[in-house]
Amino acid sequence: MIVFVTGATSGFGQATARRFAGDGAKVIGTGRRKERLEDLKEELGDNFLPLSFDVRCREQVENAIRNLPPDFAEVDVLVNNAGGALGLDPAQKANLEDWETMIDANVKGVVYCTRFLLPGMVERNRGHIVNLGSVAAEFAYPGGNVYGATKAFVHQFSYGLRADLLGTNVRVTDIQPGLCKTEFSEVRFKGDKQRAEAVYEGTDPLTADDIADAIHWCVTRPPHVNINVMQLMPVCQAFGNLPVSRKKK
Repeated sequence: MIVFVTGATSGFGQATARRFAGDGAKVIGTGRRKERLEDLKEELGDNFLPLSFDVRCREQVENAIRNLPPDFAEVDVLVNNAGGALGLDPAQKANLEDWETMIDANVKGVVYCTRFLLPGMVERNRGHIVNLGSVAAEFAYPGGNVYGATKAFVHQFSYGLRADLLGTNVRVTDIQPGLCKTEFSEVRFKGDKQRAEAVYEGTDPLTADDIADAIHWCVTRPPHVNINVMQLMPVCQAFGNLPVSRKKK
């Protein structure tokens, strides 16, 4: 099995690379932080191919995929993990550049990697696209505006792929994590570690290994089984009442 994991420099991506490499799979790990990919290469050995590029740049994605070495070229699994959230301001105060960055990474990055790898999967009549979504695709929260919208795109895009791929043996899964402790909040708050840690204070959140295990489980189901969507939350997280704004008397 050859597994292509975007955003393999930390969090879900790094844990997923380790999970599949532990099974003896060949793993292509991508990311912008080249030194982290090299460290992972040293850890995982010759079955790990580090590729440093930015999924937001169409030309970089296309060049990286078109120039894969022959023994890594026939990708069986694409894990579209790269992306994240920036800021938690209400829409009327949000930083437009943060919005653009999230759209570029969470939407365009998924589209680019999928479009350049999918034809080979269809031609070989095997493969699996795993898209990292979020519970935010379904459950909106204050400040989650564009981030949640990008994950709603990932969800609908995953279902659209399933419709297009009917009649082939290529599978598609949308993984939707809830509260999970990774570098996610630190990135969202632009390096403010104290504010990021406060998000998880008093909780027992999911871990990157939990998500990697879920991805691995979906991919290793019998070939006739497709897990359309998997939504995961820690036990400490659930659904709340819809808020109501009340007029002051």
